[in-house]
Amino acid sequence: MTSNGTNQIEVELKLELTPEGADVLEASGPFEGAAETVLQHAIYFDTPNHDLARAGLSLRIRRNGERRVQTIKAGAAAAGMFIRPEWECEVADDQPTLDHTTPIPALLGDKVGAIAPVFAVDNERRIWNVEGIEVALDRGRIIAGDRESVLHEVELECKSGDPAALFALARQIDAAAPVQLGVLSKAERGYRLLGPVVSRAKAEPVVLDRAMTAAAAFQAIANACLRHFRLNVPLVLDSRDAGALHQARVALRRLRSALAIHKDMLIDGRSAPFNDDLRWLAGELGKARDIDVLVERAGEGTIHARLQVARKDAYDNAAAAVQSDRARMLLLDVVEWIALGQWLSLEQNVDIRGMPARDFAEGALRRSRRKVKKSGRNLEKLDDDARHSVRKAAKKLRYATEFFAELYDQKREKRRHKRFVSALETLQDRLGVLNDHAGTPELLARLGLDDEPDASALVGKGPDTRLLEAAAEDYDALVDAKRFWC
Repeated sequence: MTSNGTNQIEVELKLELTPEGADVLEASGPFEGAAETVLQHAIYFDTPNHDLARAGLSLRIRRNGERRVQTIKAGAAAAGMFIRPEWECEVADDQPTLDHTTPIPALLGDKVGAIAPVFAVDNERRIWNVEGIEVALDRGRIIAGDRESVLHEVELECKSGDPAALFALARQIDAAAPVQLGVLSKAERGYRLLGPVVSRAKAEPVVLDRAMTAAAAFQAIANACLRHFRLNVPLVLDSRDAGALHQARVALRRLRSALAIHKDMLIDGRSAPFNDDLRWLAGELGKARDIDVLVERAGEGTIHARLQVARKDAYDNAAAAVQSDRARMLLLDVVEWIALGQWLSLEQNVDIRGMPARDFAEGALRRSRRKVKKSGRNLEKLDDDARHSVRKAAKKLRYATEFFAELYDQKREKRRHKRFVSALETLQDRLGVLNDHAGTPELLARLGLDDEPDASALVGKGPDTRLLEAAAEDYDALVDAKRFWC
């Protein structure tokens, strides 16, 4: 990097729009003053094996007119908020300038010579400055070989002042044209074009380390849950993929579990209303998920056609819910609260906020395991509701093991973690099958399908004895599994 390079921290909120929404927003004239229009062409670079992306870095050269600026960014978006180190300098041409002032030579060593263009972004950017916030409306396309995708988004970058102003401005923008929280950078969008088509997005590992406080760990966990949700929503809307809808619902359940796990820290009165709204949204998705499970069990019998009609209606309802004002504002409110909420400054929770993340995790895991152990005793003799409570407790324990996994990075801890999670997954899956069977009569009645000839086969004659015995054995295996956190 040349001597005029700078290292700075970028604070940015990204919002996605439809193409029509971008036009409506600009036509509404929401910002004072004339916009500056900039035509941008950016080339992104990496090695053939994408070593930079694997390390969490992106390298681009962006041309604005005759000016070329090289930018290296570290880290990915966490639920719309992009807060990350950035190295930037001017360069003479479309060849990267990489010296000791950047992290890349030390990272790649001899592989630096293999860096080459991997994809490009053409973009028309309209820029306004609003009281210390740079507002950029982007309409562009990303090109990777013979594949491309379009983007329409607003980036709000805090140049000075209170970051809370980003969220106030985001709500003003949403009033003009509905927006969704953006979680993918342009670099991530480009790399996605280089790989196979994605039909669903599973939860990514939560990036934690032992130096983190409990408060910082919660922020990372909650943002990861929101990112997980937002990555799946477009897949639900565009393709109505059952796997994507399931993952979106799982993401909401994971976030609700994170709120429950950290309830003693989150004492500013906001988490309970958020939990209610998240439960509502997960419930709207759950209606479609229940039908997907029933469709899979029903096969191609006479009930199939009617189930498909019910599925379409349920997906229409789910799509309306995730695009509703209530859902959009919920996500924006939660992101703001995670980053800037009053819970971060209260005297009453200062000790737990500052607790080492691993110490907090051990207490949370111990309590969650104890609840599963207590509620699952005599599993074979429990009624449907009690068994469902065991299932919910097992899910929360499973999510906790996933949230805190990276805090247990020693060989023995990893080995025990793998075995513990395997036992937990087996029990959870078995309880899920039992719960699906128990809820089938009510679901068929709600859909008006209980009079179908195939309905009786789906309902069965009560709990499967062999399945109950297997679930009890799974419970015993989990109780006997060695804990990885102590």
